[in-house]
Amino acid sequence: MKTKQLPKILTLGLAILGSAQLSAHAETVWLDSLRVNLTSQEWGTPGRNRSVQNNSLTVGGQSFEHGLGTHANSSLYINLKKAVDSFSASVGVDSEITNADASVEFFVIGDGKTLWQSGVMKAGQAAKAFSVNLTGMTNLTLKVGDAHDGNNNDHADWVDAKFEVTGDARPEALTGPPEAAIILTPPAPPTPRINNADVFGVRPGSPVLFTIAATGDRPMTFAVDHLPAGLQVDAKSGIITGKLDKAGTYEVTFRAKNARGSVSKKFKFICGDLIALTPQMGWNSWNCFAGAVTEKDVKSAADAMVKSGLINHGWTYINVDDYWQNHRNSRDQTLRGPFRETNGLVVPNSRFPDMKGMADYIHSLGLKAGLYSSPGPWTCGGCTGSYEHEQQDAETYAQWGYDYLKYDLCSYRQTVPTSTRVLADGQKPYQLMGDLLKKQPRDILFSLCQYGDLDVAKWGASVGGNSWRTTGDITDTWGSLSRIGFAQDKNAPNAGPGHWNDPDMLIVGKVGWGNLHPTRLTPNEQYTHISLWCLLSAPLLIGCDMTQLDAFTLNLLENDEVIAVDQDVLGKQATTIAHEGTTRVYAKKLADGSEAIGLFNLGENETPVTVKWADFGAKGRMSVRDLWRQKDLGKFKDSFTATVPRHGVVMIKVK
Repeated sequence: MKTKQLPKILTLGLAILGSAQLSAHAETVWLDSLRVNLTSQEWGTPGRNRSVQNNSLTVGGQSFEHGLGTHANSSLYINLKKAVDSFSASVGVDSEITNADASVEFFVIGDGKTLWQSGVMKAGQAAKAFSVNLTGMTNLTLKVGDAHDGNNNDHADWVDAKFEVTGDARPEALTGPPEAAIILTPPAPPTPRINNADVFGVRPGSPVLFTIAATGDRPMTFAVDHLPAGLQVDAKSGIITGKLDKAGTYEVTFRAKNARGSVSKKFKFICGDLIALTPQMGWNSWNCFAGAVTEKDVKSAADAMVKSGLINHGWTYINVDDYWQNHRNSRDQTLRGPFRETNGLVVPNSRFPDMKGMADYIHSLGLKAGLYSSPGPWTCGGCTGSYEHEQQDAETYAQWGYDYLKYDLCSYRQTVPTSTRVLADGQKPYQLMGDLLKKQPRDILFSLCQYGDLDVAKWGASVGGNSWRTTGDITDTWGSLSRIGFAQDKNAPNAGPGHWNDPDMLIVGKVGWGNLHPTRLTPNEQYTHISLWCLLSAPLLIGCDMTQLDAFTLNLLENDEVIAVDQDVLGKQATTIAHEGTTRVYAKKLADGSEAIGLFNLGENETPVTVKWADFGAKGRMSVRDLWRQKDLGKFKDSFTATVPRHGVVMIKVK
C-alpha cells in the first residue's frame, strides 16, 4: 500500500518544488529603483521618494514611502522588455500644494494605448489606486497632464508604484522611446548659394551692417550691382557697411562667385521707419549659461557662429542675456560691485570688462550684438535694471554699439503693483524705452519680454516692439514645447514685417541653464520644434552651447528651405487649418503664392496625416516638395497624405 502511494507523494513534492522555483523568479520592482531622474517635466526636478519640492510624499494627508514626485506636464518612458506582468500605483496632487489652481490628470500608456487614466484630480483629494496588466508589452509611458488649464501648482505624485516581474529582465527608464537621430537636410552644394531673406530694413542715418549669407566652397568673392551711395561691400567677406540717408526702397543684385561657379539674387534695402522686416535670427546666452555667462562665452559663441558656417545661412545676432550687470546680493564676487557710476551710468560686472569691445568684436565677424535689461530696478536674476535710468541706458547701449535689446518685465511689477493687470501701466515702461531707442543714432531691435500678459500681441508694435514674448519660459521638454507651440493661433493676426510673436527661444543642442545636457527632446520632437517655429514666423534664437554643435543640431539649423519659410517677406504666421484627434495641419501663405504646410502628430503612435487643398482655398493638382529633405514628391490632386511619426512632422511646400 505504501508502494502504491509513493508516486502521489513524489508528484506532490515535485509540484511544491516547481511552485517554489516559479515564486523565486517573481519579484516586485519599485518604480523608485529605476532612473526616475530621466522624467521629462516642465518645472522642478523629479523626486525619488520625495515630492517635487523635496518633501516626503503625501497625498490627501496620507504619507507614502515609495514613489515619484513630479510636475505637470511630465512623462517617464520605461522599457518593459516584455518581462513585466503588471504595474500598480496610487496617484494624486501632493499635499504640499493646497492651492485650488492645482489640477492634474494621470495616464498610463502601454505600447501606445491608454491603459488607465485618472480623470482630473485636484489638491486635497485622496490618492486614487489602480493596477494594469502589462503582460507581453514592450513600452510604458507614465504621463501627467495639466488638465488643460495650465500647470500652475501641478505637483503630481506616483506613490506605492511598483512592477511585478517574472524572469531575469528588469524594466529600464529611458529618456524617451528609442528613436534614431536621422539627418534629413542635404549638404549644401559646393557651388555658391545665397541664403538671405529678400529684404532688409534700416532707418535713415543708422549704420548698416549686413552680411551676404552664402554657402559654397571658399574662397568666395562678392559683389553688389546698383549698390546705393553710402554703402560699400567687402569683396572677400560679403559684409556690407555704411549708411543710407534718404528713405526709399533700393533694389540691388547680390553676386557670389567661387571656383565652382557663380550665383545672383535680387534683394531690397528698405530705408524707412520699420526694421526687423523678417524675424530675427541669432543666439542668446540664457538657455545654456544662464547666470554663469561671461564675455568669453559670448565671444566664443560668435566665433562658433562663423566657424560652424551658420552665418552663411542667415544667423545674425549674438545676444548676452541677464547677468552682465552687477548683482544686488550675490556671494559670487564676480557679480559684486557698484550698480552705477556716480553720474548714473550702468556698471557691467567684472566678467564683462569691455562691453563696447565685445560689441566691436562681434561686429568684426559680420554679426550683430544684443543685450538684456529690465524696466524695473532689478533684472529677473537680481542684477541692475533700468528703472529711472532709461534714457541713460538707451544712450549707453547705442554708444557701446549694441543692435538688440531684450527688455524683461520682472521687478517692474514691484514699482507698480497693478502693472500686469492694468493695460496703461503694462504698456508704460515699454513705450518709454521704445521711444528712447528710436531716438538713438543706430537701429536697436526692441524685444519685449513680459510673457504674453495683457494681450501684448495686440499692442506690442504700438510701443515700438519688434517682437514680444507670448508665453512664459520654455523648457526642453515635449510638454513645454507642445503646450507653447500649438497655442499661438490667437496671436497670428498681429504678426507681420517689423513686429513678430515670440514663443521663446530654441531648445535644441546642449542646453541646461547653467547645467549643460543634450536637449531632452527626441529627434522627431526637434524637427517639430524647428518646423513649427518657422511656420509661426517666430524669432529664431539658438539657445544651446554653440561650441558643442553636433551634426544633427547643425542639420536642424542650416536647412535653407525651412529657414526661408520663417524669413518669407510676406510675414504671415501659420494657423491651424485642420485638427483631428492628436494631429494638426498648419498652413502659411508665402510671398510667391505657395503654401508652407506642417503635418504634425502630437500622439504616441505613428499615424497618417492629410492636408486637403480645399482647407487653404485651393483645388486641382498641386506640386509638393518635402522641405526637410529638399526633394520634390510629385503632383497630387485635392490632397496629400503622409505617415508622421510620434511627436513628429512632415513639412512641405505646396504650389
